[in-house]
Amino acid sequence: MSVRSYARAHRVIVTTVALLAIGLVVFVAYWFQPQKLILERTVNEAAPLTSSPTPTAGTSAATGGDVASGRFRSLEHRTTGTVRVIALPDGGRVLRIENLDTSNGPDLRVYLSELPATFGLHDYGERYVELGKLKGNRGDQNYAIPAGTDLLKYRSLVIWCVRFKVGFAVAPLDR
Repeated sequence: MSVRSYARAHRVIVTTVALLAIGLVVFVAYWFQPQKLILERTVNEAAPLTSSPTPTAGTSAATGGDVASGRFRSLEHRTTGTVRVIALPDGGRVLRIENLDTSNGPDLRVYLSELPATFGLHDYGERYVELGKLKGNRGDQNYAIPAGTDLLKYRSLVIWCVRFKVGFAVAPLDR
C-alpha cells in the first residue's frame, strides 16, 4: 500500500468515525435530553380564587375549597411537593401542585390516575385522564380539570414521562 493510498484510507476512516460520533451525540441529545438534568424550569402561578370558606358538599372550611389533597411520593426521580384539587365558584375544578421539586425530563405530563398511589413506577401509563404537559419541574402550578370528570374515579396524581413510560412521582388524592 502506498503512502498516498494509506493517507486516503485513513481520512475515510477518520471521517466515518467522526460522522458516526456526531450522529450518536445528536441521537442521545434528542432522545434522552440529558441537558434537562441540569436545566430547571420554575413556575409560580397564583392559586385560583375559591368560593367562600363556608363548607359545601366535598369541601371543608379549613381548606377553603379543597376537594382532595396529597403529598408526592417519589418513583423514578426524587420528588417533593403537595397536590390539591380546588373547587371554583363557577363549579369548575383545578388541580394545583405546590412547592414542586423534581427532576426535569423529556415529555413530562400530569395525569389523574384511577390507580392508587401505592403502585410502582411503570404502572400509571393506563387508566388516566391527562391534564397537560408539566409546566415546570419546580414551583406552583395549576391545571384545569375537564368538565364532567368524575373525581371519585381518580385516586392519584402522577407526573409521567411519556418518552420512557415511567412515573417520576405520584400523590394520593385523599378526600
